[in-house]
Order: sequence, then C-alpha cells, then structure tokens
Amino acid sequence: MNRTPLPHARRITPVVAVATAAAAALTLVGCSSSSGGKKSEEGGTVASAGKASTPRTTIAMVTHAPAGDTFWDIIRKGAEAAAAKDNVKLIYSSDESAANQANLVQNAIDQKVDGIAVTLAKPDAMKSVVAKAEKAGIPVVGLNSGMDQWKQQGMLEFFGQDESVAGQAFGRKLNETGAKHAICVVQVQGHIGLEQRCAGVKKTFEGKTENLYVNGTDMPSVKSTITAKLKQDSSIDQVVTLGAPFALTAVQSLSDAGSKAKVATFDLNKDLVAAIKDGDIEVAVDQQPYLQGYLAVDALWLYRNNGNYLGGGEAPVLTGPAFVDKSNVETVAKFAAKGTR
Repeated sequence: MNRTPLPHARRITPVVAVATAAAAALTLVGCSSSSGGKKSEEGGTVASAGKASTPRTTIAMVTHAPAGDTFWDIIRKGAEAAAAKDNVKLIYSSDESAANQANLVQNAIDQKVDGIAVTLAKPDAMKSVVAKAEKAGIPVVGLNSGMDQWKQQGMLEFFGQDESVAGQAFGRKLNETGAKHAICVVQVQGHIGLEQRCAGVKKTFEGKTENLYVNGTDMPSVKSTITAKLKQDSSIDQVVTLGAPFALTAVQSLSDAGSKAKVATFDLNKDLVAAIKDGDIEVAVDQQPYLQGYLAVDALWLYRNNGNYLGGGEAPVLTGPAFVDKSNVETVAKFAAKGTR
C-alpha cells in the first residue's frame, strides 16, 4: 500500500495534532449507541455542525467488542462524531470471535470502502485480511488493541494505550495504596492486551500478584469465580479488573465473600465513575476510548484528503493511561454522564 505523505507530513508533531483533534472532538456531541459489541453493520447517523465539504467517503470500523460491553459504545460514539464532522459514512461492525472479525474486515474490503479502522486483540488471526486490505489500496489504521503489532502489519497509524506501560503505572499506584496481595481478573484468555496489563502490574507491584481467569461473557460466573477465590484466600487485599463492568461485579463479590479487599480497575463508564465517587472503587485507568474512535476515523479522512498521518508510520498516538480517583472524578463525571468518558 502506498503511504507516501505530502512533503511536510513527517514534520507533524503528534502531540499537537492529537490536541487539535481532541479539541475538535469536544465540540461535538455523539448520539447514544446501542449495546456494545453489536454484530450487525450499520452506517453512522450522528448529525454535527460544521460538516466538512470534502467528498463523501466510506470508512469501516471493525472491532472485537463483546456483546454488552459499554466500553465499546464510547469508542463508537467518538467514531460517529468524527464521521459526522468529516462527511463520512461510517460502517461499524464487531465480533468477539477473531475469525468472525476477520470476515467482517473482508466484507469491508468487498464493499470497496475508502478506509478501515480495526482492533488487533488477536493479531495473528487478522494479519492475512489486513494484508488483503492494503493490497487492495485501502488504508488501514489500528486502534485500542495491537500496540506491538500494528507496524508489523503495515498499518498507517495506531491510536490507543500501551498496555504494558499502563500496567506498570497501575502497579506503582497499588504500591502507594499499601496493597500486598493482588489478583488480576482476566475476562478473555489469550487477549494480548489484557495479558499485557496484568504482566505490567506484576512487573512493578511490590506485593504478590496472580491472574484469575474468568468467562467474561457470563457475568454471574465472573461474580461466583471471584467470590470463590476471595473465600479461598483471605490474604487477598486487592482485586484488579480489566474493564468497568467487571469492577462493578467484583464489588458484589467482595460483599458476598465478606472480604475487605479493595477494587481498582482499568477503563471507565458512567456507573464506574459513580462507584469511584461513592468509594466502592479506588481508582481507574482511563485510556479515553472516545478519543480512540474519533482519531481513528479522523485520521483516515486526513490521509485521504491531505496525505497526513501521525507518527510517521513509526510511533503510535497514545490516548492513555490517566488515573481517575476521588481527587479528579468530579471533573470526569460530567463527561461520563453524556457517555463519552
């Protein structure tokens, strides 16, 4: 795939470009999306003032979102806001199965879309179809998952959080709380990004750490598995979860187990923010999913219309990590109430 930029493109400063795009994103209001992980393909319909006068283009966003995970609603809202601004028809689709996700990317190629944004939770399963898109002359960007693989797969850009760095920052944060024995709850076995988070925590956390694997598609099972672990080992004083719904479930598990452990998590949603305010959850790592969705679509529009791409094809654009706790939760809460944080 030809990704030769305009002569000045390599001199773009990623931080400035991201700040500009983020400022633009804050002026837009995305409509409510339906449940996370929706498998059917749909065109974006968000209306926005200041719509671009560039030719109408079609961009497909294909994620590994599991059904019902509200995190992905936020990514989708960001993508829809950028699409509305940029005069883009957005086709959003998702499937937790790597094979099915690859089929959705193939569908986008067959539709001859103008650009594809894709997640790489299981990068090996996506490698072949991403190469097909690039061979067909369709620019591809990565978001959310695949920080270590996007360049290998020839993508233009990547927008997300370095999960290893985020995990290490999280481990240091736990040291400040005085925790001694943590379990890291992994909801999808084999998901490279989730494994990196827990490995990062283990690298910097000075206490004992162990992974607890649960079936993330069955929340009652998640609850019972965490409860059983807490009852089995009363020395556990910290539960680390890798998504907001699992953190809220872990709070219920603490009650059922009669445990005095504390809960900290990666990722936010409206209910999670309320739980931080109420003191049920200590802290959350925010990777700004709205920004990931927004920048992925906006970047493809910029590449098509002005030959721009961030990071020179070498460096990712980081959207996290940032910590949200009682000291700053009120600021974030007003955005979470709108479903954009």
